[in-house]
Amino acid sequence: MDSKSQLQILIFCLFMFFSSLVIAQDLTNKLDSVSYSLGLMLGNNIKKDGIKEVNQEIVAKAIEDVMQDDGDYKITRQAAKIYYTNYMTALKKEKTKAARADGEAYLLKNATKKGVITTASGLQYEVMKKGDGPMPTAKDKVEVHYHGTLIDGTVFDSSVDRGKTISFPVMGVIKGWQEALQLMHVGDKLKLTIPQSLAYGKRGAGANIPPYSTLVFEVELFGIQ
Repeated sequence: MDSKSQLQILIFCLFMFFSSLVIAQDLTNKLDSVSYSLGLMLGNNIKKDGIKEVNQEIVAKAIEDVMQDDGDYKITRQAAKIYYTNYMTALKKEKTKAARADGEAYLLKNATKKGVITTASGLQYEVMKKGDGPMPTAKDKVEVHYHGTLIDGTVFDSSVDRGKTISFPVMGVIKGWQEALQLMHVGDKLKLTIPQSLAYGKRGAGANIPPYSTLVFEVELFGIQ
């Protein structure tokens, strides 16, 4: 656990310890506002990490021990690091296992919908708008608009929202896109449901696409360059 993580945990512990004391108070000065802002930001980070519950009494006791700084801790600092690291590792495994299971269930259900076609690779697509232009090959570069979400509807990227199309080589994107683009005519708009194995798999992509995520895209092909 790095120093940044340790600082975040300490700030969170302090926030939890004092929250019961100030919860009924207004923010009357800059220190109050800054303190509350720190709590909000840290709370959001912890929520993103998947930590949903702590024992506030134990947290308060740990803060008291640290503030007294007499070294009389229930567990050593090194053991605390190990407990935290092991907990986060187990939590990550649980989340990735759930992501795979949720994605597989979503694909099974989606495959039964009218108009959805499932290819041999497992890619699913449905035609939202039919075009009559040429079809790109693996050697081409294409211009598209797209809107990408997780299966719960969370938007992780969207050229549509940015208001500007994007161009890239057909083979310069994830496998699900590579396959889908070569099934499209210029003017087509498809809704793609891409299994994690044809997307980012176990590595995920940045902070917005967790490992083993099934992805949903609406893709419109504007041209071949």
